[in-house]
Amino acid sequence: MSSKPQRPLILGSTSVYRRQLLERLCLPFSVVASEVDEAPLPGESPPDMACRLALAKAQSVAQAHPGAVVIGSDQVADLDGQTLGKPGNHARAVHQLQTMRGKTVVFQTAVAVVCRETGFAQTELAQVKVKFRELSDAQIEAYLLAETPYDCAGSAKSEGLGITLLEYIDNDDPTALIGLPLIRTIRMIEAAGITLL
Repeated sequence: MSSKPQRPLILGSTSVYRRQLLERLCLPFSVVASEVDEAPLPGESPPDMACRLALAKAQSVAQAHPGAVVIGSDQVADLDGQTLGKPGNHARAVHQLQTMRGKTVVFQTAVAVVCRETGFAQTELAQVKVKFRELSDAQIEAYLLAETPYDCAGSAKSEGLGITLLEYIDNDDPTALIGLPLIRTIRMIEAAGITLL
């Protein structure tokens, strides 16, 4: 089988983490930023928010590239139904990690695949349960100074030093916590007409 996709493949995200994950599939793809307001809707649950934003990001890029297969993804940290987004700065990251210490957080990672020309649109959700250690304020500060994970949902960058924050990770797709659940992504892009292997 040919490893060349039948349609152009686009990652609708400028996240370096998602780009690195998609590169594992050895497929040619381009990266296009999506223009989507990521503010939560009133009363929206974290899993619903992740799914809505993943689909909106894919659709946003697909509008300008109707013949392409477009991947959109979004991740929301879910602490007892409360949405924890990207902290953006040091003070908010400290607050997030203090709030999460000793608790189980569900990282809701949604991926959507869209091709406007064929009418293809699918969304899947990967839920990753993460138990945080009982961290001291000094440990939190040391981690944030070393990693500066201000662009990561919940301030936890598990692929780096953030692994030291955790007691366990429970999920069915090891890439989901990093931001793009590849097992689900593979299934969907194949269904959309992309040939792998």
